[in-house]
Amino acid sequence: MSQLALPLQLADHAVFASFFATGNETLVATLNDMASGQASRHDGDGCWMWGPAASGKTHLLQAVCEMAGDRSSYVPLATLAPAGPEILEGLATRELICIDDIETVAGQPGWEAALFGLCNQAHDAGADLIISATAAPRESSFRLEDLKSRFAKLPVFQVHALDDDERVSALQLRSEHRGLELPDETAQYLLKRSRRDMASLYDLLDRLDREALRAKRRLTIPFVRSVLEGGENGARNPV
Repeated sequence: MSQLALPLQLADHAVFASFFATGNETLVATLNDMASGQASRHDGDGCWMWGPAASGKTHLLQAVCEMAGDRSSYVPLATLAPAGPEILEGLATRELICIDDIETVAGQPGWEAALFGLCNQAHDAGADLIISATAAPRESSFRLEDLKSRFAKLPVFQVHALDDDERVSALQLRSEHRGLELPDETAQYLLKRSRRDMASLYDLLDRLDREALRAKRRLTIPFVRSVLEGGENGARNPV
């Protein structure tokens, strides 16, 4: 990823190939077309995607930037908001502007004015705004009516939350992408013994990946149990 004075690094797993798209096929196809440059360019290009925390919005935004490279910028407002709205300056020179957690700055006049300016600059430059939020534009907390009107013109996608079977498939896809085999029974074991949101499950999978590599073990239930119960020391001596 290339940034305008935003020294951020994309997560290595955040690519389209590792995102379980079931229930979000249209959104993923739309973002893929934008990132690859295949989407038709017209006024109002871009989109607004919304859903609960840990539903995959950040993954998708970063996947767009990973594919688009220097044509894009990733702006995680939950992290960068304290730096002030000046960080938005110059972003309209990119074809794709991916703004994450936009609700973080809703209701703040300086930020709302800067976002409205960015919308106008992006429109004039033919750039796409791809925005993630926890609510649809009309249900957001923005107060500047002109800004809300701009956001309301974007195509809106609700991010589908995964059921348990889909969580298993998503974990197995992420494991496959990392070169791991995650058997069905092990994935079900993880669901029963950890927090069920995908962010927590992926964090646990990352930990298991590190421990499996260190111990040279497969992701069997006994090995996973040893990691969960005994931490890293237990992982070195699995039961």
